[in-house]
This record gives sequence, structure tokens and C-alpha cells, in this order.
Amino acid sequence: MHRYAAALLPLCLPAGAASAEAGAAAAPAAVTVTRAAAMPASIGDAAYFTGTVVVGARFQRLAPARVGGALVTFAPGARTAWHTHPLGQTLIVTQGHGWVQHWQGPLQALAVGDVAWIPPGVKHWHGATATSAMQHVAIAEAQDGTAVNWLEHVADDSYPR
Repeated sequence: MHRYAAALLPLCLPAGAASAEAGAAAAPAAVTVTRAAAMPASIGDAAYFTGTVVVGARFQRLAPARVGGALVTFAPGARTAWHTHPLGQTLIVTQGHGWVQHWQGPLQALAVGDVAWIPPGVKHWHGATATSAMQHVAIAEAQDGTAVNWLEHVADDSYPR
């Protein structure tokens, strides 16, 4: 997973971050590092997940930022319920194999290194395949304090075996 984090680092830096002009305008803000030990993982709530799901490294930034997310690990056969995000969601697969599907859309396979973008308001689900665990970083922005709207569970007969 570290190689993916290293690849994403340049995407996290603001344009002109290295310029002397930016540093002269104001004192730099402090960088905050939250250690893994301070972010205990939790089991995904059965109201929102089917199967064993572990949610770790949760984060939600304070306003004016809106971004939040987590590192989510799905056991084989585990998945989310149907849900939407008011400002969309990005998934970055870090381990295993999984699925993503939007309402009445095609089932799409996910593998390590894949990035899925789910547009705002699109009803969808995602999770592991029946035979492989999957882990992904899930990133979404909150609108008016809401980052996700949970809906019904994916029916067992609709989940690919």
C-alpha cells in the first residue's frame, strides 16, 4: 500500500506550495499527523454493511474543508448497502478484488490500483468478490454535514457468486 500513498502524495500538495512567494505571504500552517494507534478500527455497522467489514483510519476535516474518508476492508462476500453521496465518492483499491455497481447499471470489477469515481447522487454499492477480500480507501465530501445517505441492503440474490 505504501507505493500507492507515495504516488498520491504529489496530488495532495497545493499548486505553488514550493514557491517562496507563498511562504512570504503568511506563516505556514502546522501539519497534523494522526498516528495509526490513535485511530482504532471498528466493525462496519450491520445497518450499512453485509458480511464482515472493518473501517479504519477514519478522517473528517473541519470546515472550510469538507473531505472525509476511511480505509475499508471487506471480507470475501462482504459489501455495502446501496447508498448515495451528495458530492460523489472516490474509491482507491489497495488490496484484493471487488465489485462496484450503480443502480440498474453493469457490475464492474475492481482490482489493486483501480480508482472508481461515483458521481454525486448516484445510487451504488461496492464490496469484495465472493472469493476474495478487498480493501479500499474511500473518500467523500460532506454537504451540509452529510457525506453519505444509506439505503436498502443489496439483496443476496443480486450479489454475484
